[in-house]
Amino acid sequence: MTAIIGSGDNASARLAATRAGLHRVAEHILASALYRASGKIGLVSSPGGFRTPSFGTNARFLAVDGAELVVSGAGGTKRTSLTTVRAAAEFAGITPGAIAEVYEPATPLDLDAPLMIEPDAARLLAEWYGLGAQALSRIAAEIPGDQPTAPVLWPEHFDLGITAAAINYGASPGDDHVADPYLYVGPHAGPPPGDPAFWNAPFGAARTFRQVGTVAEAAAFFRDGRARVLAHAATTPTRRTS
Repeated sequence: MTAIIGSGDNASARLAATRAGLHRVAEHILASALYRASGKIGLVSSPGGFRTPSFGTNARFLAVDGAELVVSGAGGTKRTSLTTVRAAAEFAGITPGAIAEVYEPATPLDLDAPLMIEPDAARLLAEWYGLGAQALSRIAAEIPGDQPTAPVLWPEHFDLGITAAAINYGASPGDDHVADPYLYVGPHAGPPPGDPAFWNAPFGAARTFRQVGTVAEAAAFFRDGRARVLAHAATTPTRRTS
């Protein structure tokens, strides 16, 4: 993938603002509409960004494509620039607001605050989700015995991930801990000891988009993480219970 926005404080600020705006759209528009129609909140990666699965009798879906909101169904497709949560909700004909009865929202419901979505930064994040989706599908196909879940973009965390045999694999757009978009391997039991060069994050291992640029490299990172977890498990004595 291409590092579209470059580097530097200004680029980082534009990426952070865009990520925050898109996260608000994911929680308060897309997941809100999906939950009220289907009782589900999981989104998926799509060309240009992310979308809901189709829902309702007319196979409707809402999507983010770059800096635009797309509403599509049996009656056709329409799109508009993402400016505020209120404007997006009115365009989609939905009631905005994250699903507080399911999880604690990670972003504020500020209906009229500008979303501040910068097109190039949005494109970078869309490319990152796309790369992550392909790499996750590749590793899942290699480890059917681990019973991998389907890739889901969870609106509260805003990352795209799967779980397989007590290991989380995923692609994050960045957060308070790692500013750049990154891939992660997160063993449920925590990172194995003794390998800080690989296990470089409290939750496990992370590699940013500046370190991983292809689907093959991303899949290799997931594969390496899994192998290290399994190797550690194989050398760890099993405790006996009486």
